[in-house]
Amino acid sequence: MDAVNDFLIFVDGYLGSAIWFPALLLSTGVFFTLYLRFPQVRYFRHAISITTGRFDKSDADGDTTHFQALATALSGTVGTGNIGGVALALHLGGPAALFWMWVTAFFGMTSKFVEVTLSHKYREKTPDGSMAGGPMYYMEKGLNAKWLAILFALATVLSSFGTGSLPQINSIAAGLKSTFDIEPIVTACVLSVLLGLVILGGIKRIARFAAAVVPSMAVIYLIGAFAVILPNLANIIPSFVSVFSDAFSGSAATGGFLGATFAYAFDRGVNRGLYSNEAGQGSAPIAHAAAKTDEATDEGMVSILEPFIDTICICTITGLVILSSGVWNEKFDNQFQRADMIFVAGAYDQSDQDDVSSISGMLNGAATSARGYSGKISLIEGIAQNKEDFTLINSRSFAEDIRFSNNGENLSREVSVTDGRLDDSGIVVTGKSLIHSVPLTTVAFTRGFFGDFGQYIVAVGLMLFAFSTAIAWSYYGDRAMTYLFGPKSVTPYRVVYVIAFFYAALADTTVVWNLALITIVLMTAPNLIGILVMHREMRKTVADYWSRKS
Repeated sequence: MDAVNDFLIFVDGYLGSAIWFPALLLSTGVFFTLYLRFPQVRYFRHAISITTGRFDKSDADGDTTHFQALATALSGTVGTGNIGGVALALHLGGPAALFWMWVTAFFGMTSKFVEVTLSHKYREKTPDGSMAGGPMYYMEKGLNAKWLAILFALATVLSSFGTGSLPQINSIAAGLKSTFDIEPIVTACVLSVLLGLVILGGIKRIARFAAAVVPSMAVIYLIGAFAVILPNLANIIPSFVSVFSDAFSGSAATGGFLGATFAYAFDRGVNRGLYSNEAGQGSAPIAHAAAKTDEATDEGMVSILEPFIDTICICTITGLVILSSGVWNEKFDNQFQRADMIFVAGAYDQSDQDDVSSISGMLNGAATSARGYSGKISLIEGIAQNKEDFTLINSRSFAEDIRFSNNGENLSREVSVTDGRLDDSGIVVTGKSLIHSVPLTTVAFTRGFFGDFGQYIVAVGLMLFAFSTAIAWSYYGDRAMTYLFGPKSVTPYRVVYVIAFFYAALADTTVVWNLALITIVLMTAPNLIGILVMHREMRKTVADYWSRKS
């Protein structure tokens, strides 16, 4: 798994973590915001009217109502990105990352408006009578670029695993294990069966499920969040100040947090923002293509609400819970994951600013003298005896109270380390360090009125959020398979999807998240290029729409 994770990080360095990707994503949103004169502001109220059914037509082609389409798309976006993804962004980039999540969401409202409108315009009815749409259809019919459509559809299938299946069940399993001590294998078995039962019913059953679950899970989560925010109100203003003050300078080291450069905070914020609301990724248009309407622009306007609800509302609340409670830069006892650990040669001290700068530079990709440790670690009862030879960094923080064990027994022998990694993957390392993703949000929810009971709200909310996301993404994948290979390919795809869902419950969290980063880019880049090329048609489509409405 070390080799797999290193490979994923290497690939991501040229994709999601390279500056071209967040620049393309944001610049596309900025361009359409200016080109269409801020539709996310001007059309916001009209979008609400459409969603509430004011303009519904029962005889229009489609499989779902506007609200069901919105709920299905939201169920695909409101998931681990809102609970674990925000926590990961703050862990990596500090408070500044939240600012760039907001920016991504604001301009993403326009990107989603464009991609949904164009995709809905070129949707088609399949032989079984259901509607099929998405960027692959506008790419083929509008751009006359079948090759780009095929590339996007293939990326959608891959991303249905990397975005929809793997991170969702992985986070659910981790949350249920830490909260209720339910073994991941049990979670995998039960939820895999439930997943199969829902997705076999197709879009109509998925839409009904989403319309029922999405509002309920949002209410449960918000109650728990405000139970933390209210007793920590004194920290809300300082939290907002840190978000804005660090936005263009990066976040300084504080507490256990080792700091993050502007570039790192910007990149992580944009990536996590995209993972959360999927604006520009091309996934939501697949759900919206099923809506009953003859007006493509109507459905595009409905989609404007998604990034607003998902990121500007829910992600902001999660971020305030984490920042106001102060847990984001605190160290906690935890079991270290191999992908989060690196043994650095030499003894570094967190109280020494030069040492902090050196380690921070290494973690943020800057030039530094710090390097991975290669050698032996002598252990007695699980405790290292040659501590002066190395420093263990876990989850981007100096690890403390480190203990090595295997099969529940503390080790008393030598273990080998090569280039900062333990050679024996069976060794379990525990201690105190920063934590991230779902465990960080879980701890934050215990710092409010509900105390330790708050962790149960996260566990239940996560299960509902993430499970509904996995269901929605199965639909995105089967529409892509239908486009590529026809309706007969859907059933084999669903079987593989459920199997992968089961396996991911037992996989390394960090590896899963790194895989998600790569698959997102493979979908998003072709879609962004496609809608940019069709910018004139988009403006004409919107103008025609308002000419009929006036």
